[in-house]
Amino acid sequence: IEHILDNPVYASLSSPQHAPLARGRGRVRRYLDDVSPFMGLPDDPTEQDWADAAHVVGSGTAAFLHHVGLVPPTWSTVDRFDLVQMTAPGSAEGAPDPRAVRLDTADVPEMLDLTRRTAPGPFLARTIEMGTYLGIRHDGVLAAMAGERMRPSGWVEISAVCTAPEHRGKGLGASLIRTLIAHVAARGDRAFL
Repeated sequence: IEHILDNPVYASLSSPQHAPLARGRGRVRRYLDDVSPFMGLPDDPTEQDWADAAHVVGSGTAAFLHHVGLVPPTWSTVDRFDLVQMTAPGSAEGAPDPRAVRLDTADVPEMLDLTRRTAPGPFLARTIEMGTYLGIRHDGVLAAMAGERMRPSGWVEISAVCTAPEHRGKGLGASLIRTLIAHVAARGDRAFL
C-alpha cells in the first residue's frame, strides 16, 4: 500500500475507532450489518482471504468492497465503478456553522428518512455510530445532514452529505462539510470525501 487512503475501508475497519463496529475472519473485516455494508480486504488478498470473505458475507448476500484487483470467478460482481477521492488540504481549518447541531440516536428515524429521499449512499440504523453527524433544521425538521464514516488512522471521511429537495441551493451541504472539516482538524486529523 502506498498510502492509507488507497484502501480506506480496510484501514478504517482495522482502526481502533471502528474495530468495535466490525466482525471478521482471518484478515477480512466487515462492518456489522446494521452499521454499514462495507467490507475490507488486505491489499494482497490470498485464496484464504477470499474464502474468509465468503464466510463473512454469507450466501445470497452482498457487500460493498473497495478492491482494485481481480475478483475470483466464484464471486459475482453486481456493479463496479470508479470513485473520485478528494482530500482537504493539511491547512484546512473549516468554518463552523452555528446552525449545525449534533445528531444522535433519537434523530436516526429522521436521518433514515432524509437519506431515503436523497440517496447519498448507504446509511443504516447504526451508521451514526461511525462518527459525528451534524444537521441543520428548518422549522424543526431536518433539512440537511452530513457526518463521519470511514476512520483510517489520521483521516476521517465526510459522508452522508444530503439536503432535502425543498432546501437545495441554499449552501447547507457545503456549510456542513466546512463545519465537519473544522471538527476533524481540531482533532488533528484530515478530512476526505
